[in-house]
Formats: sequence, C-alpha cells, structure tokens
Amino acid sequence: MIDHLEDQLVPRHIAIIMDGNGRWAEERKRPRLFGHKAGVDSVRDIVEAAREIGVQHLTLYAFSTENWNRPSGEVSGLMGLLKTYLSAELENLRSNDIRLRCLGQAERLPMEVRQVLEQTIADTAGCSTMNLNLALSYGGRVELRDAIRRIAAGCERGELNWEEISEQTISDHLYTAGQADPDLLIRTGGEHRLSNFLLWQASYAELYFTDTKWPDFRKAQLMEAIQVFNQRQRRFGRTGAQVQGEAGK
Repeated sequence: MIDHLEDQLVPRHIAIIMDGNGRWAEERKRPRLFGHKAGVDSVRDIVEAAREIGVQHLTLYAFSTENWNRPSGEVSGLMGLLKTYLSAELENLRSNDIRLRCLGQAERLPMEVRQVLEQTIADTAGCSTMNLNLALSYGGRVELRDAIRRIAAGCERGELNWEEISEQTISDHLYTAGQADPDLLIRTGGEHRLSNFLLWQASYAELYFTDTKWPDFRKAQLMEAIQVFNQRQRRFGRTGAQVQGEAGK
C-alpha cells in the first residue's frame, strides 16, 4: 500500500471519472444507491489526499449530461446525495482553503440542489490552495459547443477577430478557463474510455485505468496512480532524447 510520495512530481491537475458505484453495490446484492453513498466516502478521502499532497486542481466527474437518462429514482437519489455532501462539506472545504467550482449545466439541477451548490461556491470563492471542480450535468461536446457559441458572440460584438482565434482562445472560453489542463486522468471501475469527459483539456493527459471501483478507491490507490504517472515520459510531440536533454540542463 502506497500512502506517501518520495521525490515524485505531483500532477498540478488530476481529473477522475468516478465509475463503478452501481456495480459495486450490485456485487453486494444492494441497491445501486448504496454504492453511490459509499462513493461519497471516497470523494471525501480523495479530496483530502489531493489537498494534502499539493494538487492544485482536482476535477471529479460526478454527473454527466447522459446520466439524466438513468431511472428517475436513481437520479433523484444522486441529487439528494449531492445536496447532502455540499451541505456537510462546506466547513471542511473552507478550513482546508479549497475552492469549489462547477463545470457543466448547473441550471439543469433541481432548484434546491442548485441553491446549495451556488451558496457553497460563493462561500469558498476566497479559497486558493486547491480548486475542486465538480463536473455536474457535464458533457465535453456540450462544453465545446458552448465555447464556440461564446466565441461567435464575441466576434459578432467585435470583441474578437475570427482570423485571430487560437487554441488559447478556445481554452479561455471553456468551463475550466484559467486552470491548467489535466496532467493525469484516472478512470476507476475497469472501463477504458473517456465518456465525453474533458475532451479538449485531456488531449495530453496521462490516462490511468484501474479495475478498482470508486467506493474502494482511496488515498493509497491515488498514490499508486501518481507513481505510475511519474514512470511515464511526457514528450508533447518531442523525441525522448529531446526531453532527456532538457531535463539535464
């Protein structure tokens, strides 16, 4: 079990697809919501661990745009868990200097959930040690569509010149504007796909897939993922020799 890092690079931004809650519960002959409740404990543990080791941005894929298609009872249960989590964690977030942000279509959330979410975001706005991004009613394609619409509107107003639109322009109009792109993207639960998550931002993220389902993913498993991250050479289109040469300067 790995519970600490020694002389290893801590990713600035870690993004996690928290998968496997429902299957974890089904394996135990329990309702799927039982797995989601267990998953909340993993959220607390991973947020605390990320803050402790110096991660600057932690993005958790909590609810996708496609998740609205799940049975209404499960969706209602998930919204209730979200509201409870936000209410319970506010003081912990503030005491640990963690700023909460929402990525996604917050307007689609139930009013009572949105009110708690907006209040928690406002109450942690002055925190600066770590950003905790909750991807809620989030879809990568919708995010890109919204960015394109905002850029087009800027061009219509004369604030942007379409001939000068760059990759940075697009990044500046995404939900994650102002934050570093993920260095490490983790998916739990044994699946090997991005599922419409941070499609633009994850272009050069190191991908780490684990069979461990989210309720069993805790600090030790996070440390293992970071250890694997440190064993990889991030070349960004360059050769290995170039990277090694720069590291030796």
